[in-house]
Amino acid sequence: MRVSEKGQITIPKNLRELAGIKPNGNVSIHLEGGRLVIESADRSVTEANKARLERFMEALRKLEGTGDPSISAEDVMRATRDR
Repeated sequence: MRVSEKGQITIPKNLRELAGIKPNGNVSIHLEGGRLVIESADRSVTEANKARLERFMEALRKLEGTGDPSISAEDVMRATRDR
């Protein structure tokens, strides 16, 4: 594949389709281990959301069992409203 003077390349249609890159769509380009990775921007957003959700779930797992079972939900709501 040749790179133009402007740094442009043409991604073959079959590869665009496999990667989910649609005509006039947006792509995300980043480096991974010294390699240039081009992917559908929709896919990179999805992957970022998955990673963010996993970090959130891990934080919740760390908090599991750390609450005070003697405090009722009503007490928590009352304390929250009074702030």
